[in-house]
Amino acid sequence: MFSDIGALELVTLVVLAVLIFGPEKLPKMIQDVSRVIRKIREFSDGAKADIRSELGPEFKDFEFEDLNPKNFIRKQLAENEDFKELNELRSSFDLKKEMNEVADAVHGRETAPATPTAVNGSAGTPDLLKKQDKPDAGERPPYDSDAT
Repeated sequence: MFSDIGALELVTLVVLAVLIFGPEKLPKMIQDVSRVIRKIREFSDGAKADIRSELGPEFKDFEFEDLNPKNFIRKQLAENEDFKELNELRSSFDLKKEMNEVADAVHGRETAPATPTAVNGSAGTPDLLKKQDKPDAGERPPYDSDAT
């Protein structure tokens, strides 16, 4: 719940609490807040236990986190055999290779046969989306106004 609060936000909250409540009332206020949070947790755990006991043994693997739509859909997709085959089919396509072949065809270059190169894990085709480090032999370097 509070995992996305950084150190700066935490220090800011502490300083604000000291300014708003004062150093005399702050310990009492922290005790009151922690007591309320503890009561809410006890109430929530009791309600969960009551719901589980009312549902019966056929819902023994029921988790309240599954009521979140994202978790429910993710769990259903993971258990469905048809979607496993779809994921295997989707992973069999090499989109980077296809894009390089299309770019080569557009620029009028012939595609080289796929030979594995171990540097960046790509096949023998160059990565056209990556910035080139040095210009080609026939290409002039960009004009540098500081060099003159």
